[in-house]
Formats: sequence, structure tokens, C-alpha cells
Amino acid sequence: MIRAFYKKNIDSIRESSASSGLAKNLGPMDLIMIGLGSIIGVGAFVTTGQVAAEFAGPAVTLSYAIGGLVCIFVALAYAELAVMIPTSGSVYTYSYVAYGELFAWIMGGVMFLEMGLGAASVAAGWSAYVQGLMVKTGIVLPDIIGKVPSAGGFCDLLAIMMAGFAGFVVYLGTKDSKRLNTILVIIKFIAITAFVIAASPHFESKNWSDFMPFGFHGVLGGASISFFSFCGFGVIATAAEECRNPKRDVTIGIVGALVLSTLVYVVLGGLVTGLVPYTELNNAQPLAYALNVKGSQIGSIIVAIGAICGMTTVLMMQLYGLSRIVYVISRDGILPQAFSQIHQKYGSPHKTIIMLTVLIALIGGFVPFDTIIRLSSMASLMDYACVTSIVLYLRFKMPEMPRHFQCPAVFIIAPIALVACIYLLFIQIIDKNGQLMLTGKILISWFAVMIPLYFLKPKNDI
Repeated sequence: MIRAFYKKNIDSIRESSASSGLAKNLGPMDLIMIGLGSIIGVGAFVTTGQVAAEFAGPAVTLSYAIGGLVCIFVALAYAELAVMIPTSGSVYTYSYVAYGELFAWIMGGVMFLEMGLGAASVAAGWSAYVQGLMVKTGIVLPDIIGKVPSAGGFCDLLAIMMAGFAGFVVYLGTKDSKRLNTILVIIKFIAITAFVIAASPHFESKNWSDFMPFGFHGVLGGASISFFSFCGFGVIATAAEECRNPKRDVTIGIVGALVLSTLVYVVLGGLVTGLVPYTELNNAQPLAYALNVKGSQIGSIIVAIGAICGMTTVLMMQLYGLSRIVYVISRDGILPQAFSQIHQKYGSPHKTIIMLTVLIALIGGFVPFDTIIRLSSMASLMDYACVTSIVLYLRFKMPEMPRHFQCPAVFIIAPIALVACIYLLFIQIIDKNGQLMLTGKILISWFAVMIPLYFLKPKNDI
């Protein structure tokens, strides 16, 4: 019980980070690419349509602008902690320093929901786009291997295969995965540019006549879901131990990637709702669908290919970030030591990557997409709320600690971000009638397992 309240010392964390076996070969542009690779994927190519159709209509642009603004506030807090505590443990380690080991363990579970389920949903979205391209060539997968059980199939085989491929690339280490990620990010932005060029001439203002069909409450509901689309920026903080100069590079990477991503989401949301009525966008391929309706077959195919590349990078980077968090939890003695072993040749936590790949493949192949994405979004909000609270707590608790980057106007920005995250989380857990939603019940059940498990599992030496 005493150990549950044990707190990590920042100096010891810095020593562990400096002596880790992880290769230090990342610069600021690498981190921006990791951020763009991890952020822009399902949010751009799938979730945009869902948010427009179910929550905000054409005001999806406002949903993403609000979500992006809150995330930028959170990112400034994230950057302060990432530079102050340069570790691959991200919010898990920040919680360890501020609130103790038990809370850190709980936040480790939150990070699994955020990144692990996020990666699984990306694998499912990737499968949907690939199957859409296959249909154009006359190939249709049978339901038994093309759909999850709740949709009438047995499993989504392509989602499982994609998770396996991403795991293989991440297993090879940051040097090789960095190269592939950069190439795929470039292809992704070519596809987004192609969509903007192809869509702009077909924009119809009449589709914006009912700009906010679900009211401002719908816009906020859309903003809460849109948080899933931004959750990848936290992956940048997990790369701190692999940076050549983390004090400078992490801040540039987090803020730069998030600002660019917000602009992309707002533009895409505005254009796609101007192409077709928002009611038609609740499908797995909203951007490609909208271009197809307007007769732009080539543009539709280019966007689909870009979506496939984009979601590949997100899946890789989410798996990369989560593997580093599990690595640090194991290094701290809370998980078995096998998960902190580094591959001699590739410099990656290979056993952790294998374990996570299997879990992500199973979730992506068998669990409904909507359930996964909502749980991941809720976990993201919990992550962000925790980070902003820790920044405020450490400003009072450790005012003398050197901070090479400080969140500007922290006592204004951090509380605003904290309250916004808590409110957006609340409206995802409780429906309009005051009833607990299914995803809220699942989240509570997750913690009901995580907390007793902490006290029951064996501990390694710290």
C-alpha cells in the first residue's frame, strides 16, 4: 500500500532516460513528421464524415477548430512537461512524479486505451478504405473475413494484417520506421492537396444553408469526438528519449504538428460538407465518396490511396508511442522486465511491440469501430486533463525546478484546457437524458479491473 503513493524523483528519471538503450537519432523535423504521421489519418479520412453527419453538420469546421484550440492549449502544457521530464513514459511518468505510482499505473491504462484502441480503430479504417478500392476493381471480400462479428462477419482480416505489418515496421526500430513514415506522410499530403484541388470547383454553398443543424451542443459533441483526431500529438512526447536535443525539439514537434493538423482538419471538414449534404457522409470513406458523387473518379482513387498511406503512418506511430510507454512502465518495475528488453540490432523494445501488435490486431479485427473510437477519444480527454492538472500542480510543488520551456499564461491556459477536457469527457459519458452511455460503462469497468490488478500483480524491484 505504501508503494502505491511512492513518487519518482525527476533527477532519477533524467538519469534513466540518458542511459536507456534507445537510439538517439531524432531531430525537430523528425518529430513534426512523427506528429503529422500520428495525427492525420482516421480523423481526416473517416471521422470527419461521422462528426458532420451525427453531431455538427457543416459546423464540423467549428468542432475541429474548438478541438484543435483546446489541444493547442494542452500541447503547451505537454511541451513544458516533456522538456522538464524528458522520458518516453509521457503522462504515465508525469503522473508518477506528481501523484504517485498507483495513479501512474492508472494513467498507463488510460494510455493503452488512447493509443492501443486508437491504433486498432485505424487498422479498421484502413481496412474499410482498402475494401472500397477493391470493390472498384470488382473484388469483394466475403463478410466472414471482411466484417467484425457485430456487423455479421467473423473478423476483419485486413485490419488484423495491417496491425501485423505496422508491428513489423516498428519492430525494426526508429531508423527504418522513420524513413517509411516520412515517405507515407508526403504521399498523404499529396492526396490531401489533390482533394482540395478536385473539390474546390464543386463546392455548393446550398449545402451550408443549415450550417448548425444540431445546435451548438452538437458542435461541442463533435468537438469531443474530434479529440480522437488529435490524440497523436502525445506520441511526440514518447520520443523524448530518442531525441538529440529534447529540450528544443519536443516543443517544436508538438506545437508545429498540432497547428498544421488543425488547419488540415478545418479545411477538409469545410470542403467535404460543401460537396454533398452532410447527411450522406456517415460512411467509412467520406472524402472519397464525396468526390465520387461529383464524378471525380481519379480524385476519389487518389484520396483513397492517400487515406491508406495516412492511416498506415498513424497506426505505426500509435504503436510506436505505446510501446515506449510500456517499456518505461516495465523499466520502473511495475510490469515484467521482459517488456523493457531492447533488441541488440534494432534498438527497439521488441517483446513489448510483439505483445501490443497481437492485442491491437485482435481488437481491430473483432470489435466495432464506433466503440473503439469513442473509448479512445474519452481516454485522450482523460490524458489531456491529467497533463494540464500536473503542470499546475508542479508549478506550486516544484517552483524551483528548471523549465527550459514554460507554458505561456499557464494559470489561464491550463485551467481553461482542464475544464474543457472534463466537460467534453462528461458529455461523452452521460447522454442528454442523464443516462450513463455504454462506452462510459466500459470505461468504468476498465478502471474497476485496473485498480485491483495493481495490488494483486507481482512487483519487480525498482
